[in-house]
Amino acid sequence: MSAVLNNVPHLVTAYQGPLEKLEQHILDHQADIEFWLRRQFKQSPAPFYCSVDLRNAGFKLAPVDTNLFPAGFNNLSQSMIPYAVHALQSSIDRVCPNADSLLIIPENHTRNTFYMQSIAALADIAQSAGYKVHIGMLAEPDEGTTVTLQNGTVLPVQTIRKEGKRLYAGDHSPCAVILNNDLSSGIPDLLTDIEQNILPPPALGWANRLKSAHFTTYSQVAREFAELIGIDPWLIDPAMSNCGKIDFMSRGGTDCLVSNTNFVLNTIKAKYKEYGIDKQPYVFIKADAGTYGMGVMTVTDVSQIENLNRKQRTKMSSTKEGVKVQKVIIQEGVYTNETIEDNSVAEPVVYMMDHFVVGGFYRIHTKKSASESLNSPGMHFKPLAFAESCNAPDCQQQPDAQPNRFYAYGVVARLALLAAAREIAEANKA
Repeated sequence: MSAVLNNVPHLVTAYQGPLEKLEQHILDHQADIEFWLRRQFKQSPAPFYCSVDLRNAGFKLAPVDTNLFPAGFNNLSQSMIPYAVHALQSSIDRVCPNADSLLIIPENHTRNTFYMQSIAALADIAQSAGYKVHIGMLAEPDEGTTVTLQNGTVLPVQTIRKEGKRLYAGDHSPCAVILNNDLSSGIPDLLTDIEQNILPPPALGWANRLKSAHFTTYSQVAREFAELIGIDPWLIDPAMSNCGKIDFMSRGGTDCLVSNTNFVLNTIKAKYKEYGIDKQPYVFIKADAGTYGMGVMTVTDVSQIENLNRKQRTKMSSTKEGVKVQKVIIQEGVYTNETIEDNSVAEPVVYMMDHFVVGGFYRIHTKKSASESLNSPGMHFKPLAFAESCNAPDCQQQPDAQPNRFYAYGVVARLALLAAAREIAEANKA
């Protein structure tokens, strides 16, 4: 294990008592935790894949975003690829045990070669798992039938067509379809009434899914987990509220935004006082749907909402593909007190396939502070090699030793994964 862990960037975390106690609780209850998670995922099968952004404040460890259509597979440590291959096989076997081929549907922006490198890495994992892989676009590829990546790799890309209830890419009609398009603009007719398994289901795209609904479900999961191991659920759960009728350009819904922001800030203040934490409470106000770090602002006082200038309101008014922001989530800001060698702030992003942790990376930003969103232009990544520690902590070491910290990351990320699994179960009932 030491050889693998030596590949992990050195992190410095300003630990305070509560988090070390949390990690110790997790170590002390490892067997109970793993049994409980296995049972939960049998009741609510995990999504095909998922990534979870975590923030480690030194006094709190909590998820702040859960993405069911993750990019970034090219940033995973090579040492973790065998874990991903095994997990992908397990997930496909569950829904289509006789599958010999897969169709990956990416986002339409093929000119974004950084994103397409992630698709190539995902295709490589699937091919290593023993599947023939085709890549098919919902729209005509904007660069023709191939995409040339930065490393010179030429990635074949096809346009998808629908015949009856089946999807085709060229002459290829797979048993299972891997969706890596978050469908921000809605579910296209092409993906409706399809007999093939589409993973994850299109109904979980951002046109239908809300972050506030996910974190409401997550709060229930956190309470159950906290009761299991005897901790305060706040240590793993960011306080949250939401507003459903917002128009940043006309200032519509400002009263709702102010009152709910006050509520979350006061909740944080009370918990900081309880734990003796000398920090300024803050919140992230985010679009209730969407990714790419768009539609996000940091607030420490409601006067900042009341005094938004036109540039700030314009920035908050729309997200990916120009989708208008009408709903927002007000989420407790969790400080990221991990820094990497040059004192740049860092946050772990954990990747899972099926219910297995398959690695992750540190998102790093040299221009951001511990209270700002790191998911913004200028960020870069360092692979995180969980190795065996994602499921096998070293109880002979201190609670904050790397294997044990990674295990804690994996546990909290799987709690967010479980919340997503319950979302899927509810969507399947509809």
